[in-house]
Amino acid sequence: MTTPWDEWNHILKIDPDKELPEGVTYGDLCATGTDAIEVGGTMGITEENMSAVIEACAEHDVALYQEPSNPEVVLEDDALDGYLIPTVFNAGSPFWITEAHKEWVRLEGELDWDRTTTEAYIVMNPDADVAELTEANCDLGADDVGAYATVAEHMFGQEIVYVEYSGTLGDEAVVEAAAEATDESTLFYGGGIHDYDSAYSMAQYADVIVVGDLAHDEGIEAVRETVAAANEA
Repeated sequence: MTTPWDEWNHILKIDPDKELPEGVTYGDLCATGTDAIEVGGTMGITEENMSAVIEACAEHDVALYQEPSNPEVVLEDDALDGYLIPTVFNAGSPFWITEAHKEWVRLEGELDWDRTTTEAYIVMNPDADVAELTEANCDLGADDVGAYATVAEHMFGQEIVYVEYSGTLGDEAVVEAAAEATDESTLFYGGGIHDYDSAYSMAQYADVIVVGDLAHDEGIEAVRETVAAANEA
């Protein structure tokens, strides 16, 4: 079975709780050449700020996905191509493995399963908001991450394995181990990508690189450099 992300190299993640650089619009970001826009964040996320970003990006011809941080901010919007739902495999709290997902189903009933895909997150930066929120065990070596990736693909059938270093550039050996451990799953990498070289270094191993803070901190030209690196790696 083919999936949209089989053809992707680059995702631009937009955090609704963060401002864009002066003079930059969501349309500018959608036109950087990225394969998909993912709208999501860990802290300060509301239905209102999620909706504002989705509405702005929906006007442009780029794949658009929501990555909700909790069930309360999931938006039913036909403009979305789908929902990418994190399940944090190394979370210390079971809420972020299955409990939040159970609550979503309990509150909403039948979900739009055709547009819903889970991402097997492996969180690696202990100082990141996502690590603190999920109480993630980030004291993992490359062999641990490779084993998690294998479990995600072969035991849990996850289409996406996501090595997340949010806020810092990761260890290439760790990302390489995850790449070697996955056969059918698409490997996402996110964290610390800030220029062409850092994007290229991770795109050598990951199928898809995810760029987030760069858009908010630097703007469109910096994002375009990472798109170029992802396509050339």
